Amino acid sequence: MQRLLDDYSDLALWLQSLIALAGLALLALAVNWLIKRVLLRAAAPYLDKRSDTADRAMAWLATVIPLLIVSRGIALVPNLPLEIVTVTVNVVRALIVLSVAMAISWGLNYANELYSRRPEARSRPIKGYVQVVKIVVFCGAAILMIAVLIEQSPLLLLSGLGAMAAVLLLVFKDTILSLVASVQLTSNDMLRVGDWIEMPSMDADGDVVDIALHTVKVQNFDKTITTIPTHKLISDAYRNWRGMSESGGRRIKRALVIDQNSVRFLGDEEVAKLKRFRLLDDYLARKQEEIAEWNRHELSGDCDAINARRITNIGTLRAYVIAYLKSHPRIASRGFTLLVRQLPPGPQGLPLEIYCFTDTVVWSEYEAIQADIFDHMLAILPEFGLRIFQEPSGLDFAQLGGSQ
Repeated sequence: MQRLLDDYSDLALWLQSLIALAGLALLALAVNWLIKRVLLRAAAPYLDKRSDTADRAMAWLATVIPLLIVSRGIALVPNLPLEIVTVTVNVVRALIVLSVAMAISWGLNYANELYSRRPEARSRPIKGYVQVVKIVVFCGAAILMIAVLIEQSPLLLLSGLGAMAAVLLLVFKDTILSLVASVQLTSNDMLRVGDWIEMPSMDADGDVVDIALHTVKVQNFDKTITTIPTHKLISDAYRNWRGMSESGGRRIKRALVIDQNSVRFLGDEEVAKLKRFRLLDDYLARKQEEIAEWNRHELSGDCDAINARRITNIGTLRAYVIAYLKSHPRIASRGFTLLVRQLPPGPQGLPLEIYCFTDTVVWSEYEAIQADIFDHMLAILPEFGLRIFQEPSGLDFAQLGGSQ
């Protein structure tokens, strides 16, 4: 009978403990629901409506209150062994530290979002610095959580980190390199979100869409994403087209390859025929006067005409191209270089290079302007008695065989 009474007594004690635990859990859940579903929703109209980041930070911070209730209330539960109380308190305190760290993390995210709305954020992003602060916060939180769980002072753990410095440097090598690179990129204004960069070593050619502590994301023109380690942008070479975009003009640098067999002097009738071109009026008048003056002073009456200076079709074409580009409404002239030059002749012909700038940096417009210029040049060449060099194709050999 006594044993039965003892069993009932033990069962009553366990039921008492279970009821108290259930009551504590319900109280913590009720407080959590009250804070997150009532108070935070009531405060929602006063928070930033363009982002839910601030809401998440407040939610994590609000989690601390029910955890505190559990931490304080577990000791009031009757008949619980001291070991269970101690373990529960330590775990709950560790969760409190984690909740505060998460709240700080989301708060930093919100600060970064607020800063990204400012005009200067494109040239000086702070996302990398925010991530560094996050790493420090979570490292500190991890140390505090371990210290709470083992019931030791955090200073004891920190003192042991000195011996692990070499290991930590190895583990965080990429983070340290990325941090230094991020500071250099930002302080020297070397890279911004929206910049068009080319980095052949990483197969990157497109717009920068994100600059973080460890990586820089580039959206290539085929819509693929290339992820570049931040420190690579300091150690490796890449091209940034921002200067071109800010200048308002994009360079055209392309050559017409002239068949050298078609280069010759122009006769008087051909010169007269070319005077139909309004763009050549000034050039032909000036050139004819210059050549006539030179021939009068340098040539005697009985000198062979081969020694006289004459107008060439390639020189006249070059003058025409210059005049055409200067009169083109989409070619920028003020503050930009404009020239047409001959490059060294080679086995593929004589390159006549056009070097100028369009008045736009929009890719589609730039390509249309460039194509329009070279369409015109290719079509106008026969008027000067010139031909484009083209290596023989199978059709050329077939026609040659047919003619024989």
